[in-house]
Amino acid sequence: MELKEKLLDSHLAFEEQSEVNETIQNFRSKALRIFEEKGFPTKKVESWKYTSLAPIVNKDYALFPKTDSGIELKTVKPYFLYDIDTYKVVFIDGVFSPFLSETTHDGLDVCLLSAALSKPKYKPIIEKYYNKAAIKDESLTALNTAFAKEGAYVYIPKSKVSEKPIEIIHFSTGEQKALWLQPRNLIVVEENAQVQIIERHQSICEHDMVTNTVTEIYAHKDSFVDYYKIQNDLDSASLIDNTYIVQEKNSHASVHTFSFGGKLIRNNLNYFHKGENIMSTLKGLTILKGKQHVDHNTLVNHSKPNCNSHQDYKGIYSEESKGVFNGKIFVDKIAQKTNAFQQSNNILIDNKATINSKPQLEIFADDVKCSHGCTIGQLDEDTLFYLRSRGIPRKEAKALLTYAFANNILQSVKINVLKKRINGQIAEKLGVNLGFDL
Repeated sequence: MELKEKLLDSHLAFEEQSEVNETIQNFRSKALRIFEEKGFPTKKVESWKYTSLAPIVNKDYALFPKTDSGIELKTVKPYFLYDIDTYKVVFIDGVFSPFLSETTHDGLDVCLLSAALSKPKYKPIIEKYYNKAAIKDESLTALNTAFAKEGAYVYIPKSKVSEKPIEIIHFSTGEQKALWLQPRNLIVVEENAQVQIIERHQSICEHDMVTNTVTEIYAHKDSFVDYYKIQNDLDSASLIDNTYIVQEKNSHASVHTFSFGGKLIRNNLNYFHKGENIMSTLKGLTILKGKQHVDHNTLVNHSKPNCNSHQDYKGIYSEESKGVFNGKIFVDKIAQKTNAFQQSNNILIDNKATINSKPQLEIFADDVKCSHGCTIGQLDEDTLFYLRSRGIPRKEAKALLTYAFANNILQSVKINVLKKRINGQIAEKLGVNLGFDL
């Protein structure tokens, strides 16, 4: 049985296991019909031109996770920010792990989406925000909506600053030979509130693993959202990440995406402006090897005047790895005084590595400042020669140059412990000891 047919046939059994209200059931039913009509996107779709899902959809996946495997803390602790105190929402093979998690309802809500979908006290928030930002006719988002049951629910009330960062981590253990998960996150940050969030999907051992996740983020007036996506998975794991961010007046939403590993990663990052004086920051750093594939697909929809967006993506590709950057800035005719910047810079370490970059501008206003650019090249041989003439071996010289190339992305990370951790991962990916720390 093909995966699409298996998903459609399994939906009735999924609904029987769920305890949700009629509104959520209607969302699921409509989303299932959209997925049934559209199916998995193919390379015939323009936005998927350089990324094929064929290698991951032609497998027989388990769709419903078993109970928590009871994995030991020592196994997963290296993936936590254990140097600082954080709230944690941890899932193992799609099942919430209360032992590894630290949730709260003390002045803010950091808990399970399943609780928010089923308990009456969360109903006003769910009805106002759930499935409102997501693009309804995007087939993989629709698939997630049809099967969404578990994930993180974060609610930051008005004028509240979360004192601790929030970690959302999904572990897969390999106990099920092949597994397809569809987590859903809902994050609401009210007026003048602030939060920092780190999201990670991590397989513990080699096995076929696909995560199709959807995150909806609402940043209200004068709020600040600082979001980090860490993608450093095993070569057998794939991730399709759909993130939708709605911003209101004077808000700042920043997303840093660090893509260091995985079989196939597709990042769909969408910003929608609903007020003036908004700042949207999108930054990404990709370091790949082998036959890994990462596709960054971004959209910033400038629909109000006097707003700013800044996109800066850098990629370092070696061996036979492949990268894609498809970035779009849309400026509505009423969005005067828009200031939008987009840049994609890439280095190909080896001749078989490839990058397809397509920066796009659609501007319907006349009083704007918008720019985009793209560079694809190799390390400068003259600079390498200079470093080697100063006694630095070629391997270390290449590492220093690539580190310098990537460093400006790292400089804007606001969580120092996370910055140090990523710095170490960069050194590991480059295969050398850089000899310094941040």
